[in-house]
Amino acid sequence: MPEFLSAGFLSALLTIVLIDLVLAGDNALIIGLVARNLPKNKQRSVIFWGTFGAIAVRALMAVLVVYILDVPGFLLAGGLALIWISRKLLQPDDNAANRHAGPAAASSFAGALRTIVVADAVMGVDNVLAIGGAASGSIVLIVMGLAISVPIIVWGSHLVIRLVDRYPSVILLGGAVLAWTGYSMIVREPLLQPWLVAHPPARFVIAVLVFSISLSPWWTARLSERTQPLVVLLPSLLVWLLAFEIADPHIEKLGGLFTTEIGDYLGEAVRWLGWLPLAAGFIWLREQQRPRRAARS
Repeated sequence: MPEFLSAGFLSALLTIVLIDLVLAGDNALIIGLVARNLPKNKQRSVIFWGTFGAIAVRALMAVLVVYILDVPGFLLAGGLALIWISRKLLQPDDNAANRHAGPAAASSFAGALRTIVVADAVMGVDNVLAIGGAASGSIVLIVMGLAISVPIIVWGSHLVIRLVDRYPSVILLGGAVLAWTGYSMIVREPLLQPWLVAHPPARFVIAVLVFSISLSPWWTARLSERTQPLVVLLPSLLVWLLAFEIADPHIEKLGGLFTTEIGDYLGEAVRWLGWLPLAAGFIWLREQQRPRRAARS
């Protein structure tokens, strides 16, 4: 029996199809969201070249992924890049007549392709690893996996554009997908593994922080003027607490006052109350700038 008809080959191929349906769907979602506000004739071009870029990036990743993953800080940098792309995707359109009209998609062909290629390059790592693992080193299966993902991305991108036209909240799903992928890359960063093992609650804090920062443009556009500072203050509070979690072992090494009972009380007071003056200062500065914002709008 030919190898491509064997149970093992067909089982691996089915696994790859399922992986493509999940992971190539992410690429389709991003391509569709980025291209949604372009003219119809440009949408087709962006979907075509975006799909071509996604496949080209995956093929390149299949060759380089072993070396890329050995680069210190690569997963961390990739996760941070996805947070930036998520914020860009959900950024409100300042030129819209209604500030609640929705996020601004890329307005130019080059800008859309640039965003798509960066997102594909970062998100392609998981796809290549998953398909490579399922293929067990079979070049034929890897090539078939890349080929199968093409129609999924093309069809999915057109579907996303139609869904966004009818249900604008789908945009939030795209931001959440990017945020989750960014979080999963950050917590898999080898440089952070020892610290994350020593501080298990940090994973939850990082997750909340990533989603807060990634999705904040969406919430900012839908909150009242007085509640908008929460979009900055809540993630900032998490950063403040996370900074103390990181600094604690180094502070204990300093000795002296820091290791006494009084030092412990002072440290806890700064940890839980020290952010209040900073928050008050931020709110005061925002109030001072309110007349300028009102004049611009």
